[in-house]
Amino acid sequence: MPKQNLKGLDREELVAFFTGIGEQPFHAKQLFRWIYGKAAASFDEITDLAKPLRQRLQEVAALEALTLVTRQTSHRRDAEKYLFRLADGLHIESVLMHEDPDFPLKSKKKNRDNRPSRHTLCISSQVGCPVDCKFCATGLMGLLRNLTAGEIVDQVLTVRRMSESPITNVVVMGMGEPMLNYDALIKACYLLADDEGPNLAQRRIVISTSGLVPKIERFTKEGHKFRLAISLNATTDEVRNRIMPINRKYSIAILMQAARQYTRQAKQRVTFEYILLDGVNDALADAERLKNLTRGIPCKINLIPYNPIVNLQESAHDSQPSILFNRPSFERIEAFLACVRQGPNAVTLRWSKGDDIDAACGQLWTRVEKRV
Repeated sequence: MPKQNLKGLDREELVAFFTGIGEQPFHAKQLFRWIYGKAAASFDEITDLAKPLRQRLQEVAALEALTLVTRQTSHRRDAEKYLFRLADGLHIESVLMHEDPDFPLKSKKKNRDNRPSRHTLCISSQVGCPVDCKFCATGLMGLLRNLTAGEIVDQVLTVRRMSESPITNVVVMGMGEPMLNYDALIKACYLLADDEGPNLAQRRIVISTSGLVPKIERFTKEGHKFRLAISLNATTDEVRNRIMPINRKYSIAILMQAARQYTRQAKQRVTFEYILLDGVNDALADAERLKNLTRGIPCKINLIPYNPIVNLQESAHDSQPSILFNRPSFERIEAFLACVRQGPNAVTLRWSKGDDIDAACGQLWTRVEKRV
């Protein structure tokens, strides 16, 4: 019989597992703490379980783990990209971003601004993505499959074992549309927030979506305290239809209404991500519309200069693949930023980290999956 993978099971499921094999259910709490709190890689590490029980677990169960294929560090030391192989041979990427690369990474001391140094892990929720945003490399892969809750959580557990830095924040903004893997996503986030697991505060876990309105409404209704980010990227339906086909189903007006309802019920801000594309969505008229669209919605606006990607589908056949979009000039970015800052909401300009190792926003693509 196939072994039961225990990674990704919550407390109740672990209790059911131990009861099902005729063992005492209190072992579930012990195992939970070792899997999620101590990131145990094997049953042999779980020293407070009796040896006969560990041997039995090895016979009937498994702790499936991601396999590290490559680990790259950007030359500025502000990002580390991890390529992982899954149990079925498919691959995903995760990116650990350091707020202050010059600060001692393993230290919990404060940084130059007298704030705790932040180390944010960007994790994936799917192998590939079906949403097909035109500025994102992952979308060119299509969807291969959803990740399990265990595979989502294990990105955090594995990087925590390997990196010299503590993980202070998690953003589900890597490969995939998280809301299309909703049940596994929410389960994984609660495992990450458990005080006997990684113990991340719920407000330090951010879930991003391209705008699946029914899932945003469900997320709002269920009252989760994880933070919500929406990838907006345009101020007219005409432009958003072109660069984000999901908009043809859920227009900007419908999306903004869902965001407004979220902030009212959750009593916390939503984050709008806005990737600046040269000549597409970066005019001052766009900036004015962005101010008006977000007026009355408690939010933070993240402006992200586009990180160029090549047309990776063309690159399989063309030695000189085309660049899909361009980054606006610095002057154009600054003018857009200045205009939006005249509005009522907080605005930040976020230069992505790790672009020299294809680890920046929109650049994740596991080339080993490329179909030629």
